[in-house]
Amino acid sequence: MAGTHPADPIADAFESHRDRLRAVAYRMLGSHADAEDVVQEAWLRLSRQDTDTIDNLGGWLTTVVGRISLDVLRAGRTRPDVPLDARLPEFTVTLDAAPAPDDLVALGDSVGLALLTVLDSLRPDERLAFVLHDVFAVPHGEIGAILDKSADATKMLTSRARRKVRAARQPASGGRQQREVVRAFLTAARDGRFEQLLEILHPEVKFTVHTANGTFVTLGATEVATRARVAGSAARGHAATVNGRPGVISWNEDGTPRSLLAFTVAEGLITEITAVVDPAELALMDLPDPV
Repeated sequence: MAGTHPADPIADAFESHRDRLRAVAYRMLGSHADAEDVVQEAWLRLSRQDTDTIDNLGGWLTTVVGRISLDVLRAGRTRPDVPLDARLPEFTVTLDAAPAPDDLVALGDSVGLALLTVLDSLRPDERLAFVLHDVFAVPHGEIGAILDKSADATKMLTSRARRKVRAARQPASGGRQQREVVRAFLTAARDGRFEQLLEILHPEVKFTVHTANGTFVTLGATEVATRARVAGSAARGHAATVNGRPGVISWNEDGTPRSLLAFTVAEGLITEITAVVDPAELALMDLPDPV
């Protein structure tokens, strides 16, 4: 990291907090690049600060990252050029047969793109309050200091944000039932059973395929069912959880990833399918090793 020195105790202390700070910024902004920029700005501010005045470095850094992220949200500078639907999602993938990392166990689906999409509907102050308190367990008093609000007012803000998040999330039919729906879809896709596909797909289902030649979107159950063999042929792999949703990952014989599928299921119907088959994009992802 620019500006740090291996023998610098302040730099070492900052590095010990880096992962947490990056996670805070990412869940605020929904972009890894923006999160890195925020963390670097936090380091620059720390390097100019008299550290003798800092009683709790972790709390101080969280406050700084929260304020910078809040400024970015209020200024509308995050993800200015590429719409959310047009960019490749930033996937978090774990194999269903493997234990999830400790941070995923603790945070659940808060790491997922689905929640980031819901958070986009919140005001910047609501988003900050929800992320810091409900995801990272920062006390309301410390969050209030960032927002210039009392602890009680911040608590009310968090509660309001929490209600909005719960209301905005799509109703889930349970992880097991969702996976049964996905399995039925993949079986029908492989066998070319068109009528069964129509029974599983929502009438307005969206199918997005990221290929080496670009991103292609298909809308509607009839069109998606016609093209479902793309998903069926890509799905001969291992069941996985992708951003909290049922998915499938497959690998080539040399161990490189071949494809990644993610499904959104609501009320027993598939409402969205995302398939990544572009080798270059897959190579950039932090995907599990073959099993």
